[in-house]
Amino acid sequence: MASASDPDITTDFLVPQNVTTVDGNFFTFTGMRAVVPIDPPTAFKVTKASLAEFLALNGQSVSMAVLEYSAGSVNPPHMHPRASELLFLLYGSLEVGFVDTTNKLFTQTLQAGDMFIFPKGLVHYQYNANATDYAVAISGFGSASAGTVSLPTTVFSTGINSRILAKSFKTTVPTIHTLKRGLIPPKA
Repeated sequence: MASASDPDITTDFLVPQNVTTVDGNFFTFTGMRAVVPIDPPTAFKVTKASLAEFLALNGQSVSMAVLEYSAGSVNPPHMHPRASELLFLLYGSLEVGFVDTTNKLFTQTLQAGDMFIFPKGLVHYQYNANATDYAVAISGFGSASAGTVSLPTTVFSTGINSRILAKSFKTTVPTIHTLKRGLIPPKA
């Protein structure tokens, strides 16, 4: 049997073997200080507090992220295999949506103060359609390690043969190559 959730723990909290001091600092994550005060972002940016960044989350089945959307930016279609996502919009507006297992699309335009739930394992996205203003949201996850599978990256940047993708998307190999080139990060 496969399980895709955090295991239940039998103690109040878990301490990694390499941690020698457990005090208030162990339970404090300061990585979000970089997003306060909020300056208008220049691109879409995610600041996470998951098990990888905050060891005290081990066994607690929670994590969160601050999502900053520059004007016109998108958090591309993706999914979290191990958690639902509860998004709270702090500032701006967002167009959001997810697709269920019957391929039905559920969409909403959120305003500051709105919340939206993305069910576990379903493809979803967020888009800041405002061409002049940014948006900021906080997302909570029902796992310390929700995982993120970005569809554009997974499909076009992992080495799947272009002929297979062209047949799958009923298009041409040159079109697939163009899509792949668009996902290559700019050189620093």
